[in-house]
Amino acid sequence: MIVLGIESSCDETAAALVNDKKEILGEALLSQEEHKAFGGVVPEIAARSHLDHIDGILEQCFAKTGLTLKDIDAVAAASGPGLIGGVVVGVMTAKALSVALDKPFVAVNHLEGHALAARISNDVTFPYLLLLVSGGHCQILVVKDVGQYERLGTTIDDAVGEAFDKVAKMLGLGYPGGPAVEKLAATGDETRFTLPRPLIGTPDCNLSFSGLKTAVRKIVETYSPDGEIAHAYIPKQDIADICACFQYTATECLCRKLGKAVAYFKQKYPSGRNIVVSGGVASNTYLRAKLKKLADDNGLLFAAPPIRFCTDNGVMIAWAGLERFRKGFVSPLDFKPRPRWPLDADAPKAAGAGGVKA
Repeated sequence: MIVLGIESSCDETAAALVNDKKEILGEALLSQEEHKAFGGVVPEIAARSHLDHIDGILEQCFAKTGLTLKDIDAVAAASGPGLIGGVVVGVMTAKALSVALDKPFVAVNHLEGHALAARISNDVTFPYLLLLVSGGHCQILVVKDVGQYERLGTTIDDAVGEAFDKVAKMLGLGYPGGPAVEKLAATGDETRFTLPRPLIGTPDCNLSFSGLKTAVRKIVETYSPDGEIAHAYIPKQDIADICACFQYTATECLCRKLGKAVAYFKQKYPSGRNIVVSGGVASNTYLRAKLKKLADDNGLLFAAPPIRFCTDNGVMIAWAGLERFRKGFVSPLDFKPRPRWPLDADAPKAAGAGGVKA
């Protein structure tokens, strides 16, 4: 079984071919550079870029594989959530191929792509506890099966990846900011500044990063003569220290809340044996090390996708499409792309309005 996956939900145009032996037969990806000048993704620019490059990406995906479009069994596309202009490009391309080839179309929730990505290269069985962290999403879920999710907690404001990017912007580190913050944090003193840990004492598994981001901004403002954000006044070592303290605090918030979820997970799902992290922020090696320790301390196994498959890519969409297709989940051609699509939309909610309580 071979599935073609298309990803275009944000600023990566990607495609991949994956089979049911977990083999990646072909892949291609273009990361849009146009957004760096703006310090973030501009939706209209992203959509136009997807439209300009999607055909070339498909050609690159098939190049040197010895396969043709007629060899695939289904075509999958990230159909939401995401920037709707880009999502439409991927979905319409997939539908066109579906009609032309008379092959099934599989609409994939972009978040499910992240949620299932660790299963490509790891021995991860259902159910498992998932920390999904990216620039736009921050959730703690139980992955019970393909299409079956129980959300235990989420951010009430900013996603942690968004906070990384905004802190990087304050410090003049460019976009995307996560890798730059992690690199400088490795040379900084993570104990120098005391930063707030929003919601750390609440009994639920929800998260908040807006106050943490604001606290960093106030520190940055103290270096400027007029109190405005001006990173040019901050010594290089101080920037590294700020990065280290921010990364340490954000990671502690994630681990503390995930620790609460572990207690619930082990009680309700005693057969579960994995803690999985996925999403763009899962490429942060500091966070991975802390999560592995959390898993070890609780007698669970830690798993994550290879770093190159943490950020948006075609492989995760192809794999999620394959997992859905072999369970018989085929989408109608009138499926509408969705700017918002909660992963647990049809799943049972956790106990209490604020999520599971330890």
